[in-house]
Amino acid sequence: MENEKEQLAARLPEDRGPSNTSDDKENAAPASEDTAAVGPGGAGIETPPATDKLKEEMAELYQRLLRKQAELENFRKRAQREKEESRQYAAEHLIRDLLPVLDGFERALKQRAPGVSEPFYQGMELIYRQLSEVLAREGLEAMETRGQLFDPHYHQAVETVEEPGRRDQEIVEELQRGYKLKHRLLRPAIVKVAVKPKGGESPSGVKR
Repeated sequence: MENEKEQLAARLPEDRGPSNTSDDKENAAPASEDTAAVGPGGAGIETPPATDKLKEEMAELYQRLLRKQAELENFRKRAQREKEESRQYAAEHLIRDLLPVLDGFERALKQRAPGVSEPFYQGMELIYRQLSEVLAREGLEAMETRGQLFDPHYHQAVETVEEPGRRDQEIVEELQRGYKLKHRLLRPAIVKVAVKPKGGESPSGVKR
Protein backbone atom coordinates (compact mmCIF):
# COMPACT_ATOMS: atom_id res chain seq x y z
CA MET A 1 0.00 0.00 0.00
CA GLU A 2 2.72 2.48 0.85
CA ASN A 3 4.33 1.91 -2.54
CA GLU A 4 1.03 2.68 -4.31
CA LYS A 5 0.62 5.96 -2.34
CA GLU A 6 4.13 7.07 -3.26
CA GLN A 7 3.52 6.35 -6.93
CA LEU A 8 0.20 8.29 -6.81
CA ALA A 9 1.85 11.30 -5.17
CA ALA A 10 4.55 11.33 -7.81
CA ARG A 11 1.92 11.59 -10.57
CA LEU A 12 -0.11 14.47 -8.97
CA PRO A 13 2.03 17.43 -10.31
CA GLU A 14 1.64 16.16 -13.83
CA ASP A 15 -2.22 16.29 -13.50
CA ARG A 16 -2.38 20.00 -12.44
CA GLY A 17 -3.56 22.66 -14.98
CA PRO A 18 -0.98 24.63 -16.94
CA SER A 19 0.49 27.60 -15.05
CA ASN A 20 1.32 31.05 -16.51
CA THR A 21 4.81 31.08 -17.83
CA SER A 22 7.13 33.88 -18.90
CA ASP A 23 6.25 33.08 -22.53
CA ASP A 24 2.57 33.75 -21.80
CA LYS A 25 3.41 37.12 -20.29
CA GLU A 26 5.49 38.10 -23.30
CA ASN A 27 2.71 37.04 -25.70
CA ALA A 28 0.10 39.12 -23.85
CA ALA A 29 -0.93 42.30 -25.76
CA PRO A 30 0.55 45.44 -24.14
CA ALA A 31 -1.92 48.01 -22.85
CA SER A 32 -2.25 51.16 -24.95
CA GLU A 33 -0.44 54.19 -23.56
CA ASP A 34 -3.39 56.42 -24.48
CA THR A 35 -5.87 54.18 -22.65
CA ALA A 36 -6.98 55.87 -19.46
CA ALA A 37 -7.32 53.98 -16.22
CA VAL A 38 -10.93 53.17 -15.45
CA GLY A 39 -12.05 53.05 -11.88
CA PRO A 40 -15.05 51.26 -10.43
CA GLY A 41 -18.22 52.06 -12.31
CA GLY A 42 -16.29 53.67 -15.21
CA ALA A 43 -15.27 56.74 -13.19
CA GLY A 44 -11.87 58.41 -13.26
CA ILE A 45 -11.45 58.51 -17.05
CA GLU A 46 -8.68 60.99 -18.02
CA THR A 47 -8.96 63.21 -21.12
CA PRO A 48 -6.45 62.27 -23.80
CA PRO A 49 -3.80 64.94 -24.46
CA ALA A 50 -4.98 65.31 -28.07
CA THR A 51 -8.41 66.51 -26.89
CA ASP A 52 -6.89 69.22 -24.66
CA LYS A 53 -4.82 70.53 -27.56
CA LEU A 54 -7.89 70.63 -29.79
CA LYS A 55 -9.79 72.64 -27.19
CA GLU A 56 -6.95 75.16 -26.92
CA GLU A 57 -6.86 75.60 -30.70
CA MET A 58 -10.64 76.10 -30.81
CA ALA A 59 -10.46 78.75 -28.05
CA GLU A 60 -7.66 80.57 -29.87
CA LEU A 61 -9.60 80.55 -33.15
CA TYR A 62 -12.69 81.87 -31.37
CA GLN A 63 -10.71 84.78 -29.89
CA ARG A 64 -9.24 85.58 -33.30
CA LEU A 65 -12.75 85.57 -34.76
CA LEU A 66 -13.95 88.03 -32.12
CA ARG A 67 -11.00 90.36 -32.82
CA LYS A 68 -11.65 90.26 -36.57
CA GLN A 69 -15.33 91.04 -36.02
CA ALA A 70 -14.41 94.02 -33.81
CA GLU A 71 -11.92 95.29 -36.40
CA LEU A 72 -14.53 94.96 -39.15
CA GLU A 73 -17.10 96.88 -37.10
CA ASN A 74 -14.59 99.65 -36.35
CA PHE A 75 -13.69 99.90 -40.03
CA ARG A 76 -17.36 100.15 -40.97
CA LYS A 77 -17.97 102.96 -38.46
CA ARG A 78 -14.84 104.81 -39.55
CA ALA A 79 -15.81 104.58 -43.22
CA GLN A 80 -19.32 105.83 -42.43
CA ARG A 81 -17.92 108.74 -40.40
CA GLU A 82 -15.48 109.72 -43.16
CA LYS A 83 -18.27 109.56 -45.71
CA GLU A 84 -20.47 111.82 -43.59
CA GLU A 85 -17.61 114.27 -42.98
CA SER A 86 -16.86 114.38 -46.70
CA ARG A 87 -20.50 115.11 -47.52
CA GLN A 88 -20.68 117.75 -44.80
CA TYR A 89 -17.46 119.38 -45.98
CA ALA A 90 -18.85 119.66 -49.51
CA ALA A 91 -22.04 121.28 -48.16
CA GLU A 92 -20.00 123.57 -45.92
CA HIS A 93 -17.98 124.86 -48.86
CA LEU A 94 -21.14 125.63 -50.83
CA ILE A 95 -22.92 127.27 -47.89
CA ARG A 96 -19.88 129.41 -47.09
CA ASP A 97 -19.94 130.72 -50.68
CA LEU A 98 -23.65 131.57 -50.31
CA LEU A 99 -23.21 133.67 -47.17
CA PRO A 100 -22.33 136.87 -49.15
CA VAL A 101 -25.60 136.39 -51.06
CA LEU A 102 -27.50 136.39 -47.76
CA ASP A 103 -25.58 139.50 -46.70
CA GLY A 104 -26.57 141.23 -49.93
CA PHE A 105 -30.25 140.43 -49.41
CA GLU A 106 -30.13 141.73 -45.84
CA ARG A 107 -28.47 145.04 -46.83
CA ALA A 108 -30.89 145.55 -49.71
CA LEU A 109 -33.91 144.95 -47.51
CA LYS A 110 -32.64 147.33 -44.80
CA GLN A 111 -31.78 150.21 -47.16
CA ARG A 112 -34.82 150.53 -49.37
CA ALA A 113 -34.72 153.12 -52.13
CA PRO A 114 -37.70 155.51 -52.14
CA GLY A 115 -38.37 155.13 -55.85
CA VAL A 116 -38.60 151.33 -55.81
CA SER A 117 -42.07 149.84 -55.58
CA GLU A 118 -43.07 147.74 -52.58
CA PRO A 119 -43.88 144.58 -54.61
CA PHE A 120 -40.24 144.47 -55.70
CA TYR A 121 -39.05 144.26 -52.08
CA GLN A 122 -41.77 141.77 -51.28
CA GLY A 123 -40.37 139.53 -54.01
CA MET A 124 -36.86 139.96 -52.60
CA GLU A 125 -38.09 139.05 -49.13
CA LEU A 126 -39.72 135.91 -50.51
CA ILE A 127 -36.51 134.81 -52.27
CA TYR A 128 -34.42 135.62 -49.19
CA ARG A 129 -36.76 133.64 -46.94
CA GLN A 130 -36.77 130.61 -49.26
CA LEU A 131 -32.96 130.63 -49.50
CA SER A 132 -32.64 130.92 -45.72
CA GLU A 133 -35.02 128.00 -45.19
CA VAL A 134 -33.07 125.77 -47.61
CA LEU A 135 -29.78 126.55 -45.85
CA ALA A 136 -31.39 126.07 -42.43
CA ARG A 137 -32.42 122.55 -43.42
CA GLU A 138 -28.75 121.87 -44.15
CA GLY A 139 -27.83 122.97 -40.61
CA LEU A 140 -27.09 126.69 -41.05
CA GLU A 141 -27.95 128.74 -37.98
CA ALA A 142 -27.61 132.52 -37.53
CA MET A 143 -26.04 133.59 -34.22
CA GLU A 144 -27.82 136.09 -32.01
CA THR A 145 -25.49 138.86 -30.82
CA ARG A 146 -27.67 141.74 -29.62
CA GLY A 147 -27.23 142.22 -25.88
CA GLN A 148 -24.68 139.38 -25.62
CA LEU A 149 -21.22 139.71 -24.10
CA PHE A 150 -18.27 139.59 -26.46
CA ASP A 151 -16.89 136.08 -26.95
CA PRO A 152 -13.67 135.85 -28.99
CA HIS A 153 -14.59 132.31 -30.04
CA TYR A 154 -17.70 133.52 -31.90
CA HIS A 155 -17.29 137.29 -32.38
CA GLN A 156 -14.81 139.56 -34.11
CA ALA A 157 -14.68 143.10 -32.66
CA VAL A 158 -13.71 145.84 -35.11
CA GLU A 159 -14.64 148.80 -32.93
CA THR A 160 -15.07 149.66 -29.24
CA VAL A 161 -17.33 152.43 -27.95
CA GLU A 162 -17.96 154.02 -24.57
CA GLU A 163 -21.67 153.87 -23.88
CA PRO A 164 -23.07 154.64 -20.44
CA GLY A 165 -25.63 152.10 -19.38
CA ARG A 166 -23.86 149.25 -21.21
CA ARG A 167 -21.99 146.45 -19.58
CA ASP A 168 -18.28 146.17 -20.20
CA GLN A 169 -17.67 143.98 -23.30
CA GLU A 170 -21.33 144.06 -24.26
CA ILE A 171 -22.09 143.91 -27.99
CA VAL A 172 -23.85 147.11 -29.02
CA GLU A 173 -24.09 146.62 -32.79
CA GLU A 174 -23.76 143.79 -35.29
CA LEU A 175 -22.00 144.81 -38.51
CA GLN A 176 -22.06 141.37 -40.14
CA ARG A 177 -24.04 138.36 -39.04
CA GLY A 178 -22.24 135.27 -37.82
CA TYR A 179 -23.31 131.72 -38.60
CA LYS A 180 -22.94 128.19 -37.26
CA LEU A 181 -23.20 125.04 -39.31
CA LYS A 182 -24.49 122.08 -37.30
CA HIS A 183 -23.39 123.72 -34.03
CA ARG A 184 -19.90 124.44 -35.41
CA LEU A 185 -18.71 127.97 -36.13
CA LEU A 186 -18.84 128.75 -39.84
CA ARG A 187 -18.25 132.51 -39.73
CA PRO A 188 -17.76 134.80 -36.72
CA ALA A 189 -19.98 137.82 -36.26
CA ILE A 190 -18.38 141.24 -36.81
CA VAL A 191 -19.49 143.52 -33.98
CA LYS A 192 -19.00 146.75 -32.03
CA VAL A 193 -18.28 146.29 -28.34
CA ALA A 194 -18.90 148.58 -25.37
CA VAL A 195 -16.00 149.27 -23.01
CA LYS A 196 -15.83 150.75 -19.56
CA PRO A 197 -15.86 154.58 -19.72
CA LYS A 198 -12.66 156.39 -18.91
CA GLY A 199 -12.27 158.24 -15.62
CA GLY A 200 -13.14 155.24 -13.48
CA GLU A 201 -16.87 155.43 -14.14
CA SER A 202 -18.98 152.33 -14.05
CA PRO A 203 -21.15 151.43 -17.05
CA SER A 204 -24.03 153.25 -15.38
CA GLY A 205 -22.04 156.52 -15.45
CA VAL A 206 -21.47 156.70 -11.69
CA LYS A 207 -17.92 157.45 -10.53
CA ARG A 208 -16.39 154.98 -8.11
